[in-house]
Amino acid sequence: MRLIDTHTHLDFPEFDGDRDRLLSDARARGVERMVVLGVYQENWQRVWDLVRSDPCLYAALGLHPVYLEQHRPEHLVELRQWLERLRGEPQLCAVGEFGLDYYIPDADPQAQQALFEAQLALAADFELPALLHVRRGHARVIATLKRFKLPRAGIIHAFSGSYEEAREYIKLGFRLGLGGAATWPQALRLRRTLPRLPLESIVLETDAPDMAPAMFAGQRNSPEHLPEIAEALAGVMGVTPQQLAEASTRNACDLFGW
Repeated sequence: MRLIDTHTHLDFPEFDGDRDRLLSDARARGVERMVVLGVYQENWQRVWDLVRSDPCLYAALGLHPVYLEQHRPEHLVELRQWLERLRGEPQLCAVGEFGLDYYIPDADPQAQQALFEAQLALAADFELPALLHVRRGHARVIATLKRFKLPRAGIIHAFSGSYEEAREYIKLGFRLGLGGAATWPQALRLRRTLPRLPLESIVLETDAPDMAPAMFAGQRNSPEHLPEIAEALAGVMGVTPQQLAEASTRNACDLFGW
């Protein structure tokens, strides 16, 4: 299978001890490209340095809502400067990870919304896809996206919403990122939704080192696990692993212009 991991955090310290081995093994298992996402100002350089060290890696840079307390107004200015400086670089593929997270206690919704809209504006200005984090905020995200009408849409990372929410995202041109969550039997709503989704709307991801699939419970997640994730999701969706791999890879290439 030819696979693309559209969402990883391979710059995180969890991979410092065996990153080169991991990348080699992932490629040997058919994972041809991996997207590494920046989440706060201090890790953008680390992400970019990592990506530049390996032609199979691609970068997205953003300000994640989980780190809301760390972000400063000047970081948005710096993000624009980064995107301007890297404009046209083939290994810069998106703006992200950013979005809305209403699961976090005491994370100011207004501050999140302002940061979300500012980064959507950057994605529009630079004509890059937006890689979005959404927890308990689908209605607000959908309403906001309808106002912005991004030229290249993007991905709803770790999608776990309803079929109706999925349909709204698809209408807006977004792909739905699927990974380890739906491999767990207790993810009942998501497992009911997946067979109803068109293959043209799906991309695969790991969110490594997080969101390990059921078959690797309690372990560090990794792009090496993407073939098993694809097999498990294909079973839930009622298609063959090859069909899912081909569709998800084609969708990712279309989105990122590869």
